[in-house]
Amino acid sequence: MKGIWFDGGAPSIRDDLENPVPGEDEVLVQVLTAGICSTDLEILKGYMGFTGIPGHEFVGRVVQGPEQWMDRRVVAEINLPCGKCETCRGGMGNHCPVRGVVGIVSRNGAFAEYITVPVSALHPVEDSLSSDAAVFAEPLAAAVQVLHQVQIDASDEVAVLGDGRLGLLSAMVMRTVTPGVVVIGRHSDKLRIAARNQIRTALADEPPEDRSFDVVVDATGCPSGFASAMRLVRPRGTIVLKSTFAADSGIDLAPLVINEITVVGSRCGPFAESLEMLTIGRIDPGELVTARYTLDEGIEALKAAGDGNHIKVLLEP
Repeated sequence: MKGIWFDGGAPSIRDDLENPVPGEDEVLVQVLTAGICSTDLEILKGYMGFTGIPGHEFVGRVVQGPEQWMDRRVVAEINLPCGKCETCRGGMGNHCPVRGVVGIVSRNGAFAEYITVPVSALHPVEDSLSSDAAVFAEPLAAAVQVLHQVQIDASDEVAVLGDGRLGLLSAMVMRTVTPGVVVIGRHSDKLRIAARNQIRTALADEPPEDRSFDVVVDATGCPSGFASAMRLVRPRGTIVLKSTFAADSGIDLAPLVINEITVVGSRCGPFAESLEMLTIGRIDPGELVTARYTLDEGIEALKAAGDGNHIKVLLEP
C-alpha cells in the first residue's frame, strides 16, 4: 500500500506499507479525499510522539465490512475509545485514557490508500454532499463543539483569532448564533472569505480594542494566540482554546486570575451535527479548499499546507 510515513524524521512516500486488515467490528475504507490540518503539521514536529501514517480528516468508501456499509461513502470519528472503562461508561469516550486517535495516537491515519476504522466510528455521507465538503466534517465538528461548551447569546461579541481553516469554520459557526463575530488574522485574502460570509474582519497588526469581547476563540495554532486572547477578552469573559502545538507557551497566567477569565479547552465535536450543517448548506466550506494533490505529491502537499498561503489542502489518493 502507498502512503505517507512518519517515523520521527522527515515524512516520506512509501509504496511498501502493509495493507491494513480490518479487525472484529471494523471496516476497510478506501480513502477518497483527505484533508491536511494544523494538527498534522504539529505531528510532524513531534506533537504526541506519533509515528506511523498521519492524517485524520477523510472521506472514503467502505470496501470490506458488514453488508449494510459496503460501497457507502463515510467519514469517521477520530477518537476510538475502549467503551469499557469508567470514563467511557460516563459518556466521555473522547477522553478515554486508553483510546486510539486516528493518525495521532496508536492508530494509523488517512494519508494512504486505505484505512481501517471501527464500525462504531462511521457516519454515512449523503449522496448530495460532495467529498470536498464532507472532508470538513471533523474540523467543522470541532468548531461546533464550542457551542456545546460555552453559552453564546445573540448579543455577545465574539473574536476568533486565526484566519486558517479552523478559524474560518469557527467564525462561520459562531455567526449562526450572533452577528457580533470578528475574525482577526494576518492574510487579507483569507479574511475576504470571512467577509463574503457576512463576518467582520481585522488584521492582527490592527486588532480591535483590548478587553472588548465576551468570548475569544484562539484558533491561531501558535503559542502567541493565547496571549492575544487574554488582551482581547473582557473581565469575566471566556477564552476558548482550539490550538494544539508542539511548543511551550511561556505565558504569564496572572491576568487570568486578576480579570477572572474562564478558559475552556475545546477539541473534538459532534460529527452528526456537523454533517447535517454541511448537507443542508448551513455551512459552505467550498471556498476553503485552495489546493489539491495526489498521494504521490504528498510531501509537496504537506509543505503547501504549512507555507501560510493555503487554507485547506486536500490529498486525493
